[in-house]
Amino acid sequence: MFGSLKNVQVVVLGICIALGTIISTMILSDGLIRFKKASAEVINVTGSAEKKIVSDYSVWTSGFSVRDAQLKEAFAKLKGDTAKVKAYLALKGISDDEMIIPQVETTPIYKRNEKGNFTNDIEAYVLNQRVEVRSADVAKITVVSRESTELIEQDIRFVSDAPQYFYTKLGELKLEMLAAASADAKKRAGKIAAASGNKIGRIRSADMGVFQITPVNSTEVSAWGENDTTSLEKKVFAVVHADFAITE
Repeated sequence: MFGSLKNVQVVVLGICIALGTIISTMILSDGLIRFKKASAEVINVTGSAEKKIVSDYSVWTSGFSVRDAQLKEAFAKLKGDTAKVKAYLALKGISDDEMIIPQVETTPIYKRNEKGNFTNDIEAYVLNQRVEVRSADVAKITVVSRESTELIEQDIRFVSDAPQYFYTKLGELKLEMLAAASADAKKRAGKIAAASGNKIGRIRSADMGVFQITPVNSTEVSAWGENDTTSLEKKVFAVVHADFAITE
């Protein structure tokens, strides 16, 4: 009798353990399902930031040339013109340290015969001299580049290119812009989630879009990014793509 009762107790205990295991498994499974569901529910948004900047460095290239039947005479005239150009630039406030004068480019001009074909006889020599100015005084370079054609009045065949404008603190600016674009992405995600009665959780992933540097009034963009060097005042546009978890 006592043995039968003991056996019944063992069976009941086994059933209780089995039921407890099943219930625990169901609860755990439900928790895992909920966790996986929550993990899979994300919201993808694009954040952006825009800022206007003024270039702080300029590179200006100009040049002049001479032509003569004799190479020696051509070089002598080019040397004289170079001295005039340097004196003119110095008068405009450009120092020797800001000037780069590379080697002279020499191009022979060959005679043509009666049929219009080139011969091996040299008719003249054309000597070209480029001058490059690099300066952090962008206002000065802008003015000088516009006025430099005054050198033509000194019988110099002078040609001025448009200055190139750069911003030297792009590394710091990119970090600032990406932080602002990321904050904008989070703000957008929060508004979208709130509209459906949810909240956003941690950021799951993020990647940087292209970095656009364009003239202030330009609307041009490129899939590879823009890096304008033609304008003194620029507009910087940064984009960030981000995924945020959604919570109830």
